[in-house]
Amino acid sequence: MITLFNKLHSRWLSFTFRHPRTAATAAPKKPIKVELVGGKRYSWCTCGYSRKQPFCDGTHKTRAQGMKGLRFVPEKDSTVWLCGCKHTNNPPYCDGTHKQDFIVSAPLHEYTD
Repeated sequence: MITLFNKLHSRWLSFTFRHPRTAATAAPKKPIKVELVGGKRYSWCTCGYSRKQPFCDGTHKTRAQGMKGLRFVPEKDSTVWLCGCKHTNNPPYCDGTHKQDFIVSAPLHEYTD
Protein backbone atom coordinates (compact mmCIF):
# COMPACT_ATOMS: atom_id res chain seq x y z
CA MET A 1 0.00 0.00 0.00
CA ILE A 2 2.81 2.41 0.85
CA THR A 3 4.54 1.60 -2.44
CA LEU A 4 1.36 2.43 -4.36
CA PHE A 5 0.98 5.69 -2.43
CA ASN A 6 4.59 6.68 -3.13
CA LYS A 7 4.18 5.92 -6.83
CA LEU A 8 0.96 7.93 -7.11
CA HIS A 9 2.34 10.75 -4.97
CA SER A 10 5.48 11.06 -7.10
CA ARG A 11 3.33 11.12 -10.27
CA TRP A 12 1.14 13.83 -8.75
CA LEU A 13 4.17 15.91 -7.81
CA SER A 14 5.68 15.41 -11.26
CA PHE A 15 2.45 16.46 -12.95
CA THR A 16 1.83 19.41 -10.63
CA PHE A 17 5.26 20.98 -10.99
CA ARG A 18 5.82 20.06 -14.64
CA HIS A 19 2.50 21.57 -15.77
CA PRO A 20 1.82 25.01 -14.30
CA ARG A 21 -1.91 25.46 -13.90
CA THR A 22 -1.86 28.95 -15.36
CA ALA A 23 -0.58 27.64 -18.72
CA ALA A 24 -3.59 25.43 -19.42
CA THR A 25 -6.57 26.84 -21.24
CA ALA A 26 -10.08 25.56 -20.62
CA ALA A 27 -11.04 23.53 -23.67
CA PRO A 28 -14.53 22.52 -22.58
CA LYS A 29 -15.40 23.61 -19.05
CA LYS A 30 -17.09 20.34 -18.19
CA PRO A 31 -15.93 16.73 -17.96
CA ILE A 32 -16.01 14.48 -21.01
CA LYS A 33 -17.49 10.98 -20.76
CA VAL A 34 -15.30 8.38 -22.47
CA GLU A 35 -15.10 4.61 -22.81
CA LEU A 36 -11.60 3.38 -21.93
CA VAL A 37 -10.13 -0.01 -22.80
CA GLY A 38 -8.17 -1.69 -20.03
CA GLY A 39 -4.46 -2.06 -20.77
CA LYS A 40 -4.51 0.51 -23.61
CA ARG A 41 -2.25 3.57 -23.28
CA TYR A 42 -3.92 6.98 -23.52
CA SER A 43 -2.54 10.50 -23.50
CA TRP A 44 -4.77 13.10 -21.80
CA CYS A 45 -4.44 16.69 -23.02
CA THR A 46 -3.05 18.93 -20.28
CA CYS A 47 -2.82 22.20 -22.23
CA GLY A 48 -6.42 22.50 -23.49
CA TYR A 49 -5.50 23.22 -27.12
CA SER A 50 -6.00 19.72 -28.54
CA ARG A 51 -8.73 19.36 -31.17
CA LYS A 52 -9.27 15.77 -29.97
CA GLN A 53 -10.36 16.58 -26.41
CA PRO A 54 -9.92 15.13 -23.89
CA PHE A 55 -6.99 13.39 -25.57
CA CYS A 56 -3.68 14.91 -26.66
CA ASP A 57 -3.03 15.53 -30.37
CA GLY A 58 0.41 17.15 -29.97
CA THR A 59 -0.79 20.76 -30.34
CA HIS A 60 1.11 21.64 -27.14
CA LYS A 61 4.34 21.44 -29.16
CA THR A 62 3.46 24.73 -30.85
CA ARG A 63 0.76 26.31 -28.65
CA ALA A 64 1.90 25.42 -25.11
CA GLN A 65 5.60 24.65 -25.26
CA GLY A 66 6.97 22.94 -22.17
CA MET A 67 3.75 21.01 -21.55
CA LYS A 68 2.96 17.50 -22.70
CA GLY A 69 0.15 14.99 -22.52
CA LEU A 70 -0.34 12.90 -19.40
CA ARG A 71 -0.03 9.24 -20.33
CA PHE A 72 -2.07 6.70 -18.43
CA VAL A 73 -3.20 3.09 -18.75
CA PRO A 74 -6.52 2.05 -17.16
CA GLU A 75 -6.47 -1.34 -15.43
CA LYS A 76 -9.81 -2.46 -16.87
CA ASP A 77 -12.46 -1.45 -19.40
CA SER A 78 -14.50 1.38 -17.93
CA THR A 79 -16.65 4.41 -18.60
CA VAL A 80 -15.13 7.47 -16.93
CA TRP A 81 -15.37 11.25 -16.89
CA LEU A 82 -12.09 12.87 -17.93
CA CYS A 83 -11.41 16.45 -16.91
CA GLY A 84 -12.09 19.09 -19.53
CA CYS A 85 -11.17 22.21 -17.55
CA LYS A 86 -7.58 20.93 -16.99
CA HIS A 87 -7.53 21.97 -13.33
CA THR A 88 -8.43 18.69 -11.65
CA ASN A 89 -6.48 17.57 -8.61
CA ASN A 90 -6.92 13.96 -9.78
CA PRO A 91 -5.64 13.99 -13.39
CA PRO A 92 -6.88 12.87 -15.82
CA TYR A 93 -10.18 12.27 -14.02
CA CYS A 94 -12.74 14.95 -13.20
CA ASP A 95 -12.97 15.95 -9.54
CA GLY A 96 -15.59 18.70 -9.86
CA THR A 97 -13.13 21.61 -10.01
CA HIS A 98 -15.00 22.93 -13.08
CA LYS A 99 -17.77 24.09 -10.73
CA GLN A 100 -15.51 26.65 -9.04
CA ASP A 101 -15.84 30.35 -9.93
CA PHE A 102 -12.39 30.69 -11.50
CA ILE A 103 -13.34 28.04 -14.09
CA VAL A 104 -16.94 29.15 -14.62
CA SER A 105 -15.79 32.72 -15.38
CA ALA A 106 -12.78 31.71 -17.53
CA PRO A 107 -13.00 32.35 -21.29
CA LEU A 108 -13.16 29.29 -23.52
CA HIS A 109 -10.40 28.61 -26.03
CA GLU A 110 -11.45 29.26 -29.61
CA TYR A 111 -9.78 27.23 -32.34
CA THR A 112 -8.19 29.05 -35.24
CA ASP A 113 -6.59 27.51 -38.31
